Amino acid sequence: MKLGIVGLPNVGKSTLFNAITNAGAESANYPFCTIEPNVGTVAVPDKRLDALAELYHPEKYTPAVIEFVDIAGLVKGASQGEGLGNKFLSHIREVDAIVHVVRCFEGDDIIHVDGTVDPMRDLETINTELILADMELLERRIDRIKKLLKGDKTLAPEIELLERVMAALSDGISARALQYTEEEHRLIAQTPLLSLKPVIYAANISEDAVGGDPSEIPGYETLAAYARSEHSGILPICASIEAEIAELAAQEKAEFLESLGIKESGLDRLIRQSYSLLGLISYLTAGPKEVRAWTITEGTKAPQAAGVIHSDFERGFIRAEVIGFDQLMACGNMAAAKEKGLIRSEGKDYVVKDGDVILFRFNV
Repeated sequence: MKLGIVGLPNVGKSTLFNAITNAGAESANYPFCTIEPNVGTVAVPDKRLDALAELYHPEKYTPAVIEFVDIAGLVKGASQGEGLGNKFLSHIREVDAIVHVVRCFEGDDIIHVDGTVDPMRDLETINTELILADMELLERRIDRIKKLLKGDKTLAPEIELLERVMAALSDGISARALQYTEEEHRLIAQTPLLSLKPVIYAANISEDAVGGDPSEIPGYETLAAYARSEHSGILPICASIEAEIAELAAQEKAEFLESLGIKESGLDRLIRQSYSLLGLISYLTAGPKEVRAWTITEGTKAPQAAGVIHSDFERGFIRAEVIGFDQLMACGNMAAAKEKGLIRSEGKDYVVKDGDVILFRFNV
């Protein structure tokens, strides 16, 4: 999974990126500090994998990973190339989802590109540029399909859909805010629209607001209502606090979070929300050689889940030997689980569940 961190200059994108990846991207108090995107890979925390490692003491421990991409600050006019906008927009096209950092804190020491702090204005500036870029792309696609329509009337539903999306974009509504049937979603996905990408709005709050009621932060409730209206996520997070947490050892981190009155770091919450937004789950494989988490889309059947490991596993799939993580841990080990008959033999139609511990049988 690849998440792109976007936002206006000086809203805390690179500070947040540094904190969650420890990648050391330049973070400075001037616009366009980041030009080429910085990339950092983060392990997905999973206590189930830790427990399996305790059980098997494997040679190798491999968690699922998320790739974060720190994309340069966009400005008004980006869709027309302002502030190297075309280049930055192309970077956004390559990610699976967007983490849109919105500044929700005051502070004269950090210059705001528009002079004042206004979360909804900032959000609309970015979204407008993504919408304008989409309109240009969609207009070309509509013209192209209309020409083909003369000889192929089956394209009529697609034209109708694209024109409906274009009308919404013209009204300033992002493509992700619309409702689609399964077939419409398949059709619209053929056009790489920026405003169709899933979004988590990361409300960058002040240190004083951490652990408090987000609704008391000026502008937050309006931001949250907007996120809900377009089926997006909303996450209050303090980039500067995350930077402090990133420097701490595990025990110190737990104590620091407790002192702030919060249960988990912003990174952990961001990862959890990203999985939920994209409809992702993890299944696990375990043994003395390796314990590993594999990320798949919810609803994936066993052969396709096996194919995530290797295409041969899918091609020669015979069966999946499956046990739920909780059942395995209750038994204490795989041998005890077998004795109790808890390991199931599942076929090609089995839909893999989050937390399944699986051994695939295949023959190529």
